[in-house]
Amino acid sequence: MIAQEDCEMPAFIKELRKETQPETDAHGLDAVLRTLFPKSHPHHCSTAPRKEMVIKDTFNGTVTFLPLEKNDEGKYQVKKCNIYQIRLTHTKDDEWSVSILTSSPENWIADGIVYPKRTWLGNELLSKLAKWSTEEKQSEFKSTLSLISVAKYSTVYQELKQKYKEMVKVWPEVTDPEKFVYEDVAIATYLLILWEEERAEKGLSKKQSFVDLGCGNGLLVHILSNEGYPGRGIDVRRRKIWDMYGPQTHLEECAIRPDDSYLFPNVDWLIGNHSDELTPWIPVIAARSSYSCCYFVLPCCFFDFHGKYNRRQSQKTQYREYLDFVTEVGLECGFSVEEDCLRIPSTKRVCLIGKSRTYPPLQEDRIDKQRTQYINNRQSCTGVTSDKTVGSNQCDNHHAVNSVVDQAVELECAADETKTDDDRVWLPGFQPREKVEQVRNCAALPRDFVDDVVLTVASLLLNATQEKPWDRTLDVRLNTWNKGESLSLREVAEHLDKETLKRLKNEYGGLQTLLRNNHQVFEVLNGRVHIRDWREEKPSKRTKPEVKQRFSAEAFKTRLCWFFMHHPDGCCLTSESCSYAHGTEELRQSQVMKKKKHP
Repeated sequence: MIAQEDCEMPAFIKELRKETQPETDAHGLDAVLRTLFPKSHPHHCSTAPRKEMVIKDTFNGTVTFLPLEKNDEGKYQVKKCNIYQIRLTHTKDDEWSVSILTSSPENWIADGIVYPKRTWLGNELLSKLAKWSTEEKQSEFKSTLSLISVAKYSTVYQELKQKYKEMVKVWPEVTDPEKFVYEDVAIATYLLILWEEERAEKGLSKKQSFVDLGCGNGLLVHILSNEGYPGRGIDVRRRKIWDMYGPQTHLEECAIRPDDSYLFPNVDWLIGNHSDELTPWIPVIAARSSYSCCYFVLPCCFFDFHGKYNRRQSQKTQYREYLDFVTEVGLECGFSVEEDCLRIPSTKRVCLIGKSRTYPPLQEDRIDKQRTQYINNRQSCTGVTSDKTVGSNQCDNHHAVNSVVDQAVELECAADETKTDDDRVWLPGFQPREKVEQVRNCAALPRDFVDDVVLTVASLLLNATQEKPWDRTLDVRLNTWNKGESLSLREVAEHLDKETLKRLKNEYGGLQTLLRNNHQVFEVLNGRVHIRDWREEKPSKRTKPEVKQRFSAEAFKTRLCWFFMHHPDGCCLTSESCSYAHGTEELRQSQVMKKKKHP
């Protein structure tokens, strides 16, 4: 209920208008009462939902935002000092202008959470509005969290984030702890809300059971188990962090193959969180496990039933086309497939959910023949066999690498499942991933080989400019320092011998990855290779985390400066300014190495 003392607010809205609406065209304003759920903030304890009234005046091109606060009587009143309005004005011909007006600038109260700062309104929001209003691109995906209650999600996410934030400090894996911890917290939150709403819809009281196929670090399994959901995770490779979870988190090292020995008849939900080559198989496994089994997949890397996924049309993005393929698999398996966008720090955040069937149980045999035919048709029409090298399909979130699975692990896992002589192999030749992770990002290449490639490419770039005499007496900080020219990756590759290219092709990312690994020398931007000019390096506006700051200090002068040793003009920086050693006499022992030698 709105407090009576604020009934004069419509007068404020009229006062902001520059045009008077004709009586003949008079119409009501569109008003929306919405609830805002602020994100958690380290300096603000209150994350309680807030109310806001949004009034849209289409005739005059304005949208006015009225923040509401409860008074002592429990009624809502407008926070007058924090009203702002977005206005679209026709200037001339095809030109329009967008502006933001605020009430009481001198009394404006900002907390950076619910009440925006005026500088943010003017400097950031205004430019974004101008950009959005000129964009014609339609989103390929649904709005975020369209299938669950956003209010519930926001509340549960804040609770889980607070509960599991300590995982960031003790994360033993080499992956980014903040990204992986908070992403899995967000996925767990989504599943908890989804399952809670499913229980309410079906009148169930018992919490759903689950199996996470390709569980990776196992954190999602750990969170769901801690929240009272019975389940386990299975992955082809054990992770160091598994030992930290405790006995209540059930994780198994095992390779899953698509056949009758890997069904889960007593499980309510199958989860595929970046499950890679298992992703298209999860709807099939769920469908054949039991009529009541549901699934949740978050596709990332692009795999078909038999190996790498091959694009079939160019009208869509590769990601959209792959999502459509995984959706099609679910439909062919007899599921009613729903799509949603998660609120996670990832570019691939679309999930696909199959929680109901499109056919009655008595038609199971007929639908299963349809599934088998579909899988066989996919293999025959593409003519692709299992591909052990994925290449561009890889991403930061993948849990293992392609190749043949460790046979001992496979047999050990198979012994735990029910298997008979009549068990079917659904697709001969399917290759899961191997137990031991192979490093194929150019980091394991011989140092001599890498040094030769770096020298060859640097010479190409430097020789692309007009030759000039080299004089060590010149001040190398002057503009006479040779920056070389830029060349495309294709042009660089054309100058490398076949044996070198063949060796690089076996690494993920190939030549581009090698050059980026040598970031001291090269900069790769938009497919073009440049010599890095350290004089142009701008300090980051964002404050580095303490761990990265300490690492940077420990790495100072622990490696020789490539430019000092190899560039015709030497280094463009003085010894005092360069982070790398100008000669062996400046070299410091790496602090990281010291710690390894003296634990």
